[in-house]
Amino acid sequence: MTAKECILSRRSIRKFTDTPVDRQLLEEVIAEAAFAPSWKNTQITRYVAVTGALKDQIADEGFSTFPGNGAIVKQAPMLIAVTVVKNRSGYERDGSFSTDRGDGWQMFDAGVASQTFCLAAYEHGLGSVIMGIFDRPVITSLLNLPEDRELVCLIPIGYADGEATAPKRKEVSDLLSYM
Repeated sequence: MTAKECILSRRSIRKFTDTPVDRQLLEEVIAEAAFAPSWKNTQITRYVAVTGALKDQIADEGFSTFPGNGAIVKQAPMLIAVTVVKNRSGYERDGSFSTDRGDGWQMFDAGVASQTFCLAAYEHGLGSVIMGIFDRPVITSLLNLPEDRELVCLIPIGYADGEATAPKRKEVSDLLSYM
């Protein structure tokens, strides 16, 4: 599969079969996702794979603001919690910010890494969807994340149950301007 084919055919998957995700396969996906670019090569993105009772508890307790996402997590065989190591991306060695964006670069790095993860997963036959609506304090507590980590997004992952269709995309003329 070419990069273009992968980009054009990958879809956000919200319905999964109950087939488990093999750990070795997940490790291959993570090894490929590790090549996502990051601020000054800080490589701050960390992944936590969650299955079983803890995944179900997160699904039940971590989506009061958007229960539909909890239902998706509940039926997915695995949940990936995407976290970042805080206070590295966008910072100089002395602790000052490198740009006026402050610590916003860590979200950029996590976004690039999450998309790279999803494309790598798709290349290996796995479906995924990036979620941003969840109860972050609740899930952070359930995951018992260390103080130096921040939960950025959640990615249910597994084998797609059915085909997803592409939503309409904006025209290039709406997305691009020249000066």
